[in-house]
Amino acid sequence: METKEMDSILQKAEVLIEALPYIQKFNRKIIVVKYGGSAMSNEELQRNVIKDVTLLKLVGFKPIIVHGGGKAISKWVEKAGKKAEFVNGLRVTDEETMEIAEMVLSRVNKNLVRMVEELGVKAVGISGKDGAMLKVDKKLANGQDIGYVGEVKAVDPKVIYDLLENDFLPIIAPIGLDDNFDTYNINADDAACAIAKAVGADKLVFLTDIEGLYKDINDKSSFISRLTDKEADALIDGGLIGGGMLPKLGNCTSAIKNGVNRVHILDGRIPHCLLLEIFTNHGIGTAIIREEDVEHGN
Repeated sequence: METKEMDSILQKAEVLIEALPYIQKFNRKIIVVKYGGSAMSNEELQRNVIKDVTLLKLVGFKPIIVHGGGKAISKWVEKAGKKAEFVNGLRVTDEETMEIAEMVLSRVNKNLVRMVEELGVKAVGISGKDGAMLKVDKKLANGQDIGYVGEVKAVDPKVIYDLLENDFLPIIAPIGLDDNFDTYNINADDAACAIAKAVGADKLVFLTDIEGLYKDINDKSSFISRLTDKEADALIDGGLIGGGMLPKLGNCTSAIKNGVNRVHILDGRIPHCLLLEIFTNHGIGTAIIREEDVEHGN
């Protein structure tokens, strides 16, 4: 065997050995993956994400996928002759737009199920309407009524637990019901955060279109690879975080304060970012952890 080939084989062995303590540590632990952004619009990236999540399941994790579908919804709204409207980043959702959103999210959902099944893992696609999992109130945008946009007020995780206990990988579309059983679209970040808190997830992972968190988005040297929930709150309160990252970081700290052990913000455009973050010593994104974990050296 040539030296170059032997080095390649040894390198693969070292990667597996590096991953071993993480596999042992998180065996049978629940991880919620919020899947959206550009990683959903490219078939190769889609397959990479699904391969990562499937591998997590096969090595003993209990993954749950909560997916968005905003770009696909906008495309079909325009095909229906309507213009996609947003207020403070939230889609204005009238009755017709809600019907389109539900159809598109269902299509996305079942496509993800198919991709998981192709890899030999059992998956079940559901929405927050199933088992009355996600109960919502109407969400306003700075006091403005933007239609059928829901804010999660309660999560009944029984359906999720039943699927996990029967060795299925749950794939969840962010749609819920209000007290009148009207259907509402939910921001996928909000849905993933609420679900992670309800099931006591060990990890919550947001796949995004940026590398992670920066103190200054225009200064690449200001990248933050790890921070505590209190440090994150300080960044928010100090007005140092803006744009679409502000509500996402708020979801991160909320999850940490409600029992989720660790939250990761990753660039979903990087192939196999999930594996690189979870199974390597250094990771590639931003991890938000509890202040107490730092104090105890975790």
